[in-house]
Amino acid sequence: MTEKKRVLSGMRPTGRLHLGHYFGVVQNWVKMQEEFECFYMSSDWHALTTDYADTSKIDENTFEMVADWITAGIDPRQVVIFKQSRVPYHSELFLILSMITPLGWLERCPTYKEQIQEIKNKDLNNYGFLGYPVLMAADISLYKANFVPVGQDQLAHLELTREIVRRFNNFYGNILIEPKEYLAKASKLAGLDGRKMSKSYDNSILFGEEDDVLKEKVRKMFTDPLKIKKTDIGHPEGCVVFSFHKVFNKEYIKRHDECKAGSIGCVLCKKQLMELLSEFMKPFTRKRREIITDKAYLQNVISEGSQKAIEVAYKTMFEIRQGLKF
Repeated sequence: MTEKKRVLSGMRPTGRLHLGHYFGVVQNWVKMQEEFECFYMSSDWHALTTDYADTSKIDENTFEMVADWITAGIDPRQVVIFKQSRVPYHSELFLILSMITPLGWLERCPTYKEQIQEIKNKDLNNYGFLGYPVLMAADISLYKANFVPVGQDQLAHLELTREIVRRFNNFYGNILIEPKEYLAKASKLAGLDGRKMSKSYDNSILFGEEDDVLKEKVRKMFTDPLKIKKTDIGHPEGCVVFSFHKVFNKEYIKRHDECKAGSIGCVLCKKQLMELLSEFMKPFTRKRREIITDKAYLQNVISEGSQKAIEVAYKTMFEIRQGLKF
């Protein structure tokens, strides 16, 4: 039997996921668990790069996030769900790789420059934030991941990981694997106000949202500002409500044509979207309620997964120490 290729991916524990996370990332994770040997990580060390001043919510956020993963269909019996900080070899390999990574490689990282400009309410002038691509390279390398699921905007990060791996292997022998990108199709959902869906923007619909809250959020969604009356010609391409219809409504083309023809108003369009979203969310909401209240189960999933991760990472670190002649 052909041995499954290995995948490593992770998320920072910022708490509950929203629908953007589900359609952009988690839905693909669920599909990948059938084809690959998957390691899914709560990246709590990465969370410290920006949230070092207040760590009080990281543990609880991990429970919330893992509950959402399992609710979405990720099976702890098939994949390894673990907490990054429970595996000490992440920080050890991060230290080793930081010794060989040229400073210029990190300073030219496009995401580093963008976030320094965008995030104004936190002091990001720290070594950890500059060096987080090195930690990412350590994460991937520890498990000798063949593939890493990424979006187009993350390809530069993965190429930096490959450069670090090549440099390490050049010094110490062919020990680490150069990971390849796994570009999966994903549906992108805008936030309630048309911007990127983000909890920090307060414009998101949470995965497993309760029905009354869900409907109230749809009611507040931005619509076409030029469509005042039902009979006005609509511009669905720029309407947040229609962007959701494209994902949840099988007859979205018909809805597009009705809007452009002025034969349906925004109130009815929102009402029908409420029904579609409510029907989609109900089974997830019920399942999530059961999972999140069973903290012992979640703790067990994370503990067992972390132990499996430790066993795999130890083997890699043993090879690395041999390469270093330590």
